[in-house]
Amino acid sequence: MSPITKQITDMIDMLPEQEQSLAFELVKRLVLAWDPDYTKITPIEAEAIEQAYAEYERGDTVRLEDLSLR
Repeated sequence: MSPITKQITDMIDMLPEQEQSLAFELVKRLVLAWDPDYTKITPIEAEAIEQAYAEYERGDTVRLEDLSLR
């Protein structure tokens, strides 16, 4: 969790429950305004995708047939 995210959660946690709900709705609207169809990726997701591509390029993959599905 980033430092600013921690600060935000700490501040929201100080509010009474009804105001926490209001803060949640505000954050939700901000996220929807930024990415209305939830197609943008976060920096953490981008890093995971890059890592997956690199593993695939190196051949660090497992065939589905090799997995034991019990």
